[in-house]
Amino acid sequence: MTSDRTGVHVSASTWQQPLPRPTSPERSALIRRVADRVLALGAQRLRVGIDGLTAAGKTSFGHELAEQISRAGRPVLRATLDDFKKPWRDRHLYDRESGEGYYRNAYDYQAVITSLLEPCAPGGSGRAVLCHIDPLTQVDHSSVVTPAAPDAVLVVDGVFAFRPEIDPYWDFRVWLEVSPETSIRRGAERDQDWAGSEAEAIHRDRYLPAERLYLAEADPLRRVDVVIDNSTFGRPRIVRD
Repeated sequence: MTSDRTGVHVSASTWQQPLPRPTSPERSALIRRVADRVLALGAQRLRVGIDGLTAAGKTSFGHELAEQISRAGRPVLRATLDDFKKPWRDRHLYDRESGEGYYRNAYDYQAVITSLLEPCAPGGSGRAVLCHIDPLTQVDHSSVVTPAAPDAVLVVDGVFAFRPEIDPYWDFRVWLEVSPETSIRRGAERDQDWAGSEAEAIHRDRYLPAERLYLAEADPLRRVDVVIDNSTFGRPRIVRD
């Protein structure tokens, strides 16, 4: 499936967020700078991971980066780790509601590897599955294949992207930095529609403890290629490059 953005292939998932409108010359320049770094890695297939606290702005940044890379003439595949969560029907088999349970049990990393990251490797099959299980409808899209050209760039956003299970597969790693309170505030505002009055508690009591466990166990910041302060959308800044 291809989006309206020429050259950017998106998944069949109903969990979609539109490309944000340009907000400032500073943000546009930063996106170009990161895209140039990715493209400098070579003409082979590349896999870019975008991580950060919940509601750090990963999806928007991924859309913008994919658009910039596409404008440079490279085919782009766009995916999110939320489309690779384990199905709801199995949630009685494990804890997914506590912070530790969410961190350890929510995602199907084997599916991420075999369906997405390995096919998009330079020597991979090129038969990428951009969505495994739709997080909203629970429809299985694992049979929907998107071809990855030999020079395609895969851009993936999601929490816990640099866990040991999948960290070796990335060619470039981006970390978006926001404070825990910003994460909770943004996430609660974003998730009001489905979580209602419980939105803030879910972020404070589930997602944030999961992120703290991830940071303590996986230490992802030690391996990222660029750290971006995304506290103010229109004025992001690179704090480590």
